[in-house]
Amino acid sequence: MKLATFNANSIRSRLDVVVGWLKKTNADVLCIQETKVTDDLFPAAAFREIGYSAVFRGQKSYNGVCLVSKAPATEVSFGLNDGGQPDETRLVSAKIGPVRIVNTYVPQGREIDHEMYGYKLEWFRRLKKYFERSFKPTQKVAWVGDMNVAPAEMDVPNASEQVNNVCYHEDVRKAFAETKGWGFTDVFRKHHPEAGQYTFFDYRTIGAVERGMGWRVDHILATASLAARSTDSYVDLGPRLAAKPSDHTFLVAEFDLG
Repeated sequence: MKLATFNANSIRSRLDVVVGWLKKTNADVLCIQETKVTDDLFPAAAFREIGYSAVFRGQKSYNGVCLVSKAPATEVSFGLNDGGQPDETRLVSAKIGPVRIVNTYVPQGREIDHEMYGYKLEWFRRLKKYFERSFKPTQKVAWVGDMNVAPAEMDVPNASEQVNNVCYHEDVRKAFAETKGWGFTDVFRKHHPEAGQYTFFDYRTIGAVERGMGWRVDHILATASLAARSTDSYVDLGPRLAAKPSDHTFLVAEFDLG
């Protein structure tokens, strides 16, 4: 299984990029975040035309998640379903073959003193409870998406200057680690322990990709039985250097499911 994640920053604006990437790579599953489109306007036909089906939940201008796959998704659900603040456009979960995939768009948080940062920390706590009540660490589960967290110093080039950034602050890194501690392995780090690989490059930073000025905030995590079957993981920088790119690029993990 070739599994990928991509924050599109508007699926309609990036549709050619996404469709072209799928045709080129023949990926089995692509998890997309920030689709920024209501369900009635989602371009599902474009995926059907190239042999993929899509499950999605979105809203105008903000958020939105989608799971695109060759094999039909089953057991599909949206949101944390815990009675808290509605968040169906931040999480889609589905079964693809033997693997349960949970695609999340974690709140960005805005600023440390903003209420949305508190919401972000609470969202991680809610997510951990979601994993605890929904699955077992012994199952093949992948947690995928834009987590809006650079978990370690090596995941951002100027970490000492980012201690109060909502994607690197110690509290959010701790919240991410605690959720990950439910039973997940960082698949990318299994294959790439070195620093200097990123998935997000701010539009406002001139020559960000060429200068290596990015953040590793997009992740593919897997439970032990699934991580043991990972054969490779890598960042594809090509789409970030293309015309009209998203500020994120594709992260891929490959698994031998036998």
